[in-house]
Amino acid sequence: MHQFDVESLVAGRWRNGGGATREIVSWPVGGEEFEWRASVADIDRDGPFSAFPGVDRTFTLVAGDGVRLSAPGLFDRTARAGEPLAFPGDLELAAELRGGACRAFNIMVRRGRRAARVARVTGPVVPPGGHAGVFYVLDGRWRAGTGQSPLAAGQGLWWDEGDEAPGGAFAPLSPDAVALWADVPPVS
Repeated sequence: MHQFDVESLVAGRWRNGGGATREIVSWPVGGEEFEWRASVADIDRDGPFSAFPGVDRTFTLVAGDGVRLSAPGLFDRTARAGEPLAFPGDLELAAELRGGACRAFNIMVRRGRRAARVARVTGPVVPPGGHAGVFYVLDGRWRAGTGQSPLAAGQGLWWDEGDEAPGGAFAPLSPDAVALWADVPPVS
């Protein structure tokens, strides 16, 4: 288990200057090519998204009024807060902000090696054994299994299938508890 606080992660500016990414994990750590990756992006202005051939992405807006992602004739969807939006990373998308700067939680998986399912949760979550995953708190306080300190907004845990998953369930400790849970199993 690896704990993180988004605000303490190093922010790397995008090449086009339109935002910054705070990487939570790129697995395998230190590898030349990731199997799966989790990050939080701050998007400052309209502009292009980088294409990732052979990668499937799940983009979840966590702050802001919305982001329209489009590739003429191929894809046109608006991401809204708390609603995971999956799309092929091969697409060369343009992002149009709906009301100013925003923040998004991103999961990317190498197609054919990993799958991803991202869900907004308000109740207990028990991660399945043998799966990688990320648990990211949006609001309130959460208990993260046994022996872990409570998690607050902007904090979370990640693990790979070789790590020991949190003992017990992630459980809300406050009535306003909301989190994102990304389940990242290997593809058989």
